[in-house]
Amino acid sequence: MSDPISHAAKASSPWWAKAMVVSGSMVMVIAGGGAVAAQVGVNLVNDSVNQENLLDDQRVEVEEGADIEGPLNFLVLGTDERVDAGGVARTDADIIVHINEDLTQVSMISLPRDLLVDIPSGVPESQTKLTEAFAYSEDWGESFQNTAETITNLTGVKFNGGAIANFEGFLDMVEELGTIELCPWHDIKSIHTDKVFPEGCAEYNKEDALDLVRQRYGWDSAEDVEQGIWGDFGRQKMQQQAIKKILERAKEQGYATNPAKAVELLNSFGDALTLDVGGYNLIDMITQMRDVDPGEILSIGTPSSAGNFNGTSYVLIHEGTEEQTDAESLWAAIADDSLNEWACENPEWLSGDSSPDCTVEAPTDGASASEGASESAEDGSTTG
Repeated sequence: MSDPISHAAKASSPWWAKAMVVSGSMVMVIAGGGAVAAQVGVNLVNDSVNQENLLDDQRVEVEEGADIEGPLNFLVLGTDERVDAGGVARTDADIIVHINEDLTQVSMISLPRDLLVDIPSGVPESQTKLTEAFAYSEDWGESFQNTAETITNLTGVKFNGGAIANFEGFLDMVEELGTIELCPWHDIKSIHTDKVFPEGCAEYNKEDALDLVRQRYGWDSAEDVEQGIWGDFGRQKMQQQAIKKILERAKEQGYATNPAKAVELLNSFGDALTLDVGGYNLIDMITQMRDVDPGEILSIGTPSSAGNFNGTSYVLIHEGTEEQTDAESLWAAIADDSLNEWACENPEWLSGDSSPDCTVEAPTDGASASEGASESAEDGSTTG
C-alpha cells in the first residue's frame, strides 16, 4: 500500500493528539447529536483529519455504513524522533484504546515499548522489543500492520481502527488550548533542558508540556520503583495524564458546544495525525461517543516488570507469576468488555487518577464487597 505519511514531516514523537479523536476526544467536538455536521458540514469535519488505510487486512471488517456498535478496540501508536539509515522509525507509545459496548466508557491500556514480544513476521526479529515491530518497513502503513499483528499475537485483541500521531500534533494542540495542567508526583529534572519540574499541579505551555511528558530517566526514586512507576512506566503515566488533561481543558473551553471552535481544534492536528476508522464515518463516530467523560477514562498498565533476556534488558511478563495471570486476565477482560470489573480486582495496575466504579447493588452486609478495591485504586498505588 502507499505510504500514508511523509517521513520527512512525520519522524517525530508522541501521539496524544490522536487519542483525542479515537478515545472520545472528539467528545469535545459534539454540540449535540448531529449539530456539528449541520453547522459546519460533514465534509469539513471529515477533511480536518488525515484518514488512511493503516490496518489493511489486520482490521476487523465491518460493512460499509454499518451502525457503530461497541465494544471497539483501536490501536494508537506514537513514533519517536529517530529514523535510522534505512528510513525506518520506532514507536515510543503503544496503546490499546478500548470503548465499551454502549460507547460511554474509554480505557487506555499501555504496552511498554521495551516489552519482550514475538513478532509473527520475524521482521526485524522474531523475539525483540515491541518498539522494533514498527521498524518493519519505510512504509508506515506496513509498519503499523506489523505492530498490530504483533500485539494481536500477544493479546488476542483485534482492532477496529487505529491512528498514528507525532510531536507536531501535540505541540499544536496545546498551543490551540493555551496551556494544560500536568501534575508530576515529585520533582523531576529534564534530561533535555535541565529544567526542573516541581512536584504538584501547574499550568504548562506547549514546549514545557512536551518536555515533561517525554521524561523517562527522572522517574527513579525508591518510591517510583516500589510503586512500579519508574523509568518508562513513569513516562507512560505522564503520557496518559496528558491525554486526559487535554480533553478536560478542551471541554472547559467550550469545544463541545461551539462547532467553529471544534473545527479549529481538528485543524490544529494538521499533518501530525493519521486516523483509520475503517468502514465507519468519522462524524458518526464523534456523535456516537458524545457521552464519554474524559475525566473517567481508565488508564491501565500492562502487568509486567524489568527483566533480562539473552543478556539484554527488557520489560517482561514473567511466566509462572501473578504478572502472567494478571496479563492473561487483562486480555480476556478486553475481549469480553469487562475492563471496569478487571480494574476493580487489579487496582495495582491502574496508572491514572481515575477509579473504576466498583459499587455492587444491594450489598448484604451494608457495605460493598468491592469498596476496598475501589479505595485501593484511589489511594495512589499505581503502576504501568
